[in-house]
Parts: sequence; C-alpha cells; structure tokens
Amino acid sequence: MGTMKNIGFLSFGHWTPSPQSQTRSAADVLTQSIDLAVAAEELGADGAYFRVHHFARQLASPFPLLAAVGARTSRIEIGTGVIDMRYENPLYMVEDASAADLISGGRLQLGISRGSPEQVTEGYKYFGYAPAEGETDADMARRHTAVFLQALEGEGFARPNPRPMFPNPPGLLRLEPHSEGLRERIWWGAGTRATAEWTARQGMNLMSSTLLTEDTGVPFHELQAEQIRVFRKEWENAGHAFTPRVSVSRSIFAITDDRDRAYFGRGGTETDQVGHIDGGIARFGRSYADEPDKLIEQLAQDSAIAEADTLLLTVPNQLGVEYNAHVIESILTEVAPELGWR
Repeated sequence: MGTMKNIGFLSFGHWTPSPQSQTRSAADVLTQSIDLAVAAEELGADGAYFRVHHFARQLASPFPLLAAVGARTSRIEIGTGVIDMRYENPLYMVEDASAADLISGGRLQLGISRGSPEQVTEGYKYFGYAPAEGETDADMARRHTAVFLQALEGEGFARPNPRPMFPNPPGLLRLEPHSEGLRERIWWGAGTRATAEWTARQGMNLMSSTLLTEDTGVPFHELQAEQIRVFRKEWENAGHAFTPRVSVSRSIFAITDDRDRAYFGRGGTETDQVGHIDGGIARFGRSYADEPDKLIEQLAQDSAIAEADTLLLTVPNQLGVEYNAHVIESILTEVAPELGWR
C-alpha cells in the first residue's frame, strides 16, 4: 500500500518550571533528549531530530546535544529541524557539524533554513550579524548558507602562515575536521514551492515545513505534496550526483491506553495544538490523534507523507521520556506496518 519510510522523532525541547512538566530546566531537556534518542533507537526508530530556537526556554545550541546523542547511539540518524542560518557563523558551524558527524560515524542529517518567527526582534543582531546594504535577513541567511556549503566541500581556501607552528599540507588550507559526505546530508526547511525549487538547485535535501506560507485553496497535505513534486523535478533538471531525500513532520498520536486518552482523547484531525501543559502549549500544523485503525485510514489519505521518504513525529517532550517512547512505539508497531511504512 505505502512505501517504506524513515521514521524519526522531532523534539522542540520545551522546558518550563511547572509542576505539570517533566522538563523543568534546560538540563532536564538536554539529558532527556539524549535518553529519548537512545530509547527511540532501541525501539527501531530511524532518527532523532531537534528544533533550534534562540532566546527561548527550548533547545538552542544543537551541536553539543547531537554529539552526545551520536556518542550514546550507533544506528539512528541525528539531525536538526531547523537551524536558523541568520544566527550562524558558517565556518565555525562547519567545524561543529563535521565534529558531530565524525563522532556519530556519519549519521548527521542537518536541517537548516532562513529562520522562523523569533522570540526577540531581530535576534541575530545580538549575535553580531546584520544584513548588508540592500539585503534582507533572508538574503543574509542564504549568504551564510552559501559559505557553509562551500566550506563543507573540503577544498582549501585559506592562505597558510609561512612560518607555522606545525607543518601544513601543501597548498591552501581547508577547515578541519572535514567530514566526507556531510555535504550531501544538508536539508533546507522550505515553506513555499519557489523555495523548494531553490533548495533543489542548491543540492540540499528538502524538509517540507509544517508552516507553508502560501495558500492556494487546496488542503495542506496536497499543497505540501505539490511542493515535494516540484522539488524532485527541479532536482532532476539540476543533474546532481546523488538522490535527494524529503521529510515531512506530523503530530500523530495513537490512542491505545488511558494515558493517551487523557492527553489526546479529543480525537479528530483538525486541531492545531496538541498536549496542553501549564506554562507551554506546543503548536504544530495539522495533528492526528485517534485509535490506531482510524489513524491508518486517515494517514493513508495524506498525500505529502506518501510523497516523502522520511516522516518526523513531533513529540510532546514535556510529558517525559517514558511517555514519548510509548508514543513512538505505538506508531512503529500499531500504525506504520499497516501503511507499508515498515
């Protein structure tokens, strides 16, 4: 019926000092994120992905976390969804990303983008980055990205010191460490069809955003599926040497026990917020919460999931590792096999 999917989780990494939350501090979120990745790998999931937000009580600096997850796991992909490139020093980021990738043995799938709504106004300026004359903040993000992608190739570009402390290889120097193959595992978070085409031309994989910023009057999943198709077509035209990947993220909750019923028992498919926790509500695009057999029927109609090869399950991280592992396991065992994803 369906095709095999890579299935991972995507955590926003919220924390709030509320008695209802299992994550009351940044330390809680970080350590539980590592534990959830370990649990997800044991359950047979394919990926552990994390959101990046600055100035917020959420996960921010991704590379220490990705490196820690990489060191504690052996098979699962580790990634981001997504890093805001307006805030990044692209060369430093190459070193960080390459190090995390090498620690994990080449399992990094790095999602980046021009940025999403921020907690503070023009927060990237506090990080020392401002758009050049006549440039928008989105242009600046793309400029940072161009530098990042170029440096990831591993070609030398920097002039060596004629009297170095340590001997250099001949010619211009590149950043070290270099991680071979990482350039093909960069993903761009795209919110429009035009951006999806741009992503294909750059040779980046596509992370189709749950916030599409255009409305053509068709249901969300159909617009998203169309975005994926224009991406693949443009990729073929560009003639890149590797096959691209495409991910979509969804909130999907199989109601299998009393806890599920307590959290998500409203059922239905048109809610855009999931998991009410004092001090923080995680908002996503369309969510699915229903008995497994009903979910199977509903998800079979989701044309964007059908078009994608990777599905990221957005998890309510404040409900704790054990419950989130149960959420992931329910999808992997009760839903995915019936849809041909497993």
